[in-house]
Amino acid sequence: MTRAATDTADLKTARARLKEILLQRSIRFGDFKLSSGLKSKYYADVRQTSLDPKGAVLIARLLDPMLAEHGVRAVGGLTLGADPIVGALITWTELQGRGLGGFLVRKAEKEHGTARRIEGPFDKSLPCAIVDDVITRGGSALQAYEAVCEAGGNVRLVACVVDRNEGGAEEFAKRGVPFRSIFRIQEFL
Repeated sequence: MTRAATDTADLKTARARLKEILLQRSIRFGDFKLSSGLKSKYYADVRQTSLDPKGAVLIARLLDPMLAEHGVRAVGGLTLGADPIVGALITWTELQGRGLGGFLVRKAEKEHGTARRIEGPFDKSLPCAIVDDVITRGGSALQAYEAVCEAGGNVRLVACVVDRNEGGAEEFAKRGVPFRSIFRIQEFL
């Protein structure tokens, strides 16, 4: 078997295992109000998976090729959904020998200290990706995207673990930014 075939098989296995973990820990059915204001009969609480050691490694393993494909050298997102994903990615990529820089975007500028909105070693010269746990209409990822663009950053990709397929991808397409997800919510319904 060639290296490319082995890598593809490894990614399929990792994706199947991550799906199992998401089904066990993160996908819930009931009545929920989403951060977008929409109501839903299902909820993807991906932090239950991204804060699990196995889940975090699998998420990083599956997002890494997407980031590499777009020449990404740094990764960040809006705090709280992106925090564990950014941590997992910077650790995973360092272990793979190509360590990405990481940063986190606050919802608003700090009113004390350095008064930063973007925390961490953000370098606007590095092509970056915005990551999130779940994207519905894109609100949180859009906030991070806009903050990075305002700071002079070059966003090459927006990626998430679960796309609820409710307009987020289209929001980034309007801005000319590629969008990728590991899963679409329909895969769990």
